Amino acid sequence: MTSTEGKPGPTAAFHLALNEGRFLLQRSRSSGAYCFPPRVRAPGTGNDDLEWEEASGYGEIYAFTIVSRKPERGGDYNISLVQLEEGPRVMTRVVGADPSRLHIGMKVRARIEIPDFGPLKGGTQAAVLFEPVSAATKS
Repeated sequence: MTSTEGKPGPTAAFHLALNEGRFLLQRSRSSGAYCFPPRVRAPGTGNDDLEWEEASGYGEIYAFTIVSRKPERGGDYNISLVQLEEGPRVMTRVVGADPSRLHIGMKVRARIEIPDFGPLKGGTQAAVLFEPVSAATKS
């Protein structure tokens, strides 16, 4: 069993990394599977062999919805479920694109920033957002 004494929990460790500009995912040493959201034990097996690894930052829109608001209230925005290249899905927003142009399967990449909207607005906690990416941009 891995000792966790004196270490931040998995959610705190994830947020600390975001504030350092790093997008990390947990990966099981025994199965090789990635998981998200952060947790103490691997889903399916219950193994406590999760390690942090840098995420590629690339994925595609798996599902999304557009929330309609009046322009004076900030205008329309999306809530998207992004399937990461590593496998897990992340609930997020896709920024830098007109919500009406989003589509299932659209390639996106992660962008870490302190949001200027929603409950994190005006705060200090960084979040993972995504932006559209063209095939030529990916290296």
